[in-house]
Amino acid sequence: MTVTKERKIVKPWQALLMIVVGISIIFLGLMVFKAENHIILLVDGVVMCIMSCCFGIKYDDLQADIKSTISSMLVAILILIAVGVLVGTWMISGTVPVMIYYGMKLLTPGLFLPIVCIVCTLMSTMAGTSWGTLATVGVAFMGVAQGLGVPLPATAGAICVGAFFGDKISPLSDSPVLVSSVLDVPLVDGVKHALFTSTGLGWLISLVFLTIYGFRYSGGTVGGEVYDAIMGTVTSAFHLTPLLLLPPVVVIVLIVLKKPTLPTFTAGIIVGAVLAVVFQGTPLIQTDGGAQSVFMAMFEGFTGDTGNEIVNSMVQRGGLTSMLNTIGLLISAGVFGAPLRTAGVVEILLDYVHKLAHNSRVMSTGVLILHMVFFTITGAYYVSYPVVGSMVKDMFPEYGLDKKNLMRIMLDTGTGLAPLVPWATTGAYAASTLGVSNTAFAPFAPMLWLSIIISVIMGITGIGVAKLKGDKSGSNA
Repeated sequence: MTVTKERKIVKPWQALLMIVVGISIIFLGLMVFKAENHIILLVDGVVMCIMSCCFGIKYDDLQADIKSTISSMLVAILILIAVGVLVGTWMISGTVPVMIYYGMKLLTPGLFLPIVCIVCTLMSTMAGTSWGTLATVGVAFMGVAQGLGVPLPATAGAICVGAFFGDKISPLSDSPVLVSSVLDVPLVDGVKHALFTSTGLGWLISLVFLTIYGFRYSGGTVGGEVYDAIMGTVTSAFHLTPLLLLPPVVVIVLIVLKKPTLPTFTAGIIVGAVLAVVFQGTPLIQTDGGAQSVFMAMFEGFTGDTGNEIVNSMVQRGGLTSMLNTIGLLISAGVFGAPLRTAGVVEILLDYVHKLAHNSRVMSTGVLILHMVFFTITGAYYVSYPVVGSMVKDMFPEYGLDKKNLMRIMLDTGTGLAPLVPWATTGAYAASTLGVSNTAFAPFAPMLWLSIIISVIMGITGIGVAKLKGDKSGSNA
């Protein structure tokens, strides 16, 4: 007979101390000392490991969980590499420049922000991917914004509102699919509940805000020396043709067809490379003293000098090396978050929530805070959803609440919050892909944080909260 040894976890006061110390190190390091994210997270990870060992957790267990956490990020890291290569290829092929050219021709500054939000919303909802939306139309819109004189943080905010709206409510997105499977909630029911409550309301408020904010640029005219210089430089530096739009069309079609992300991006890279050779006359392999090759652009991004500094800032981007900083950040976050899971910190916090929750309002608010804290610490909802979700899913029926409320809460504090956390997988990806820091675009993406506020209000007031069918007791309400 095999005897299973119970896993050792820290005591409640030790778990609380670890959380306080961990959050304090992040706050002091980032806000006070302005240190690099990577180093702060690694230092914090070392401190968490030391504290765990002092509290009786075996180092071998800590190391195994760190390895497991980083291994779970492998696909995300490969996607990051693919995005860097894709952007570099699309720059040197003229794909992004032609999107910038047509965008500046067709869009007006005053309506730019709401149009960006709507276009990204449609793409992310139909394709079910925020990452694909950011890497394709998102990158192009950032270039158009520079040409039209619209602030880049505002543009990045509009892109993120649209991109993550679809990521939260599209049945094609992996986020709601993962949450619904963990919580045993019908996917369509959970998506509808999120759409008609926090996410939908947050999106509408964001669209109104972006429209009103964008009006301040309606007085601007499309033209002038800067505009003409950009258009002239783009047309002279690249051979522009509508055929250069083929790579994003291929990617979008494959995404809509629900093909895997890595093969989809690879197809976009291959098509872009062919177009670079055919239309721009770019060699595949670098030669001594020759122009930059396609393979070099894949590695280091487009480095060609267009003769215009503004255009250079638009197109000198991408490449595998552009994602190394983000990849390092993800690994650092894994080193920090893994010890907290090994030590059983989440289990202890959940036990406190259960003891203190005398009614459904306290319980749902406590679960919201618990998941938000755990996600913020770990930076990966692929970790927080199954860990926290599997622990709390049975609490909601106990209080007469439908579990689709929990699905909404987790999407708001996971997928929705992710772009705002600099060390989160998605937050690092959004900042590096759009070239704007998370704190800079956060004010212009109200949906991301408004959804959380709306969920808190719903939990406290009970307005919009779905009750279990047939439950009329109200004893825990």
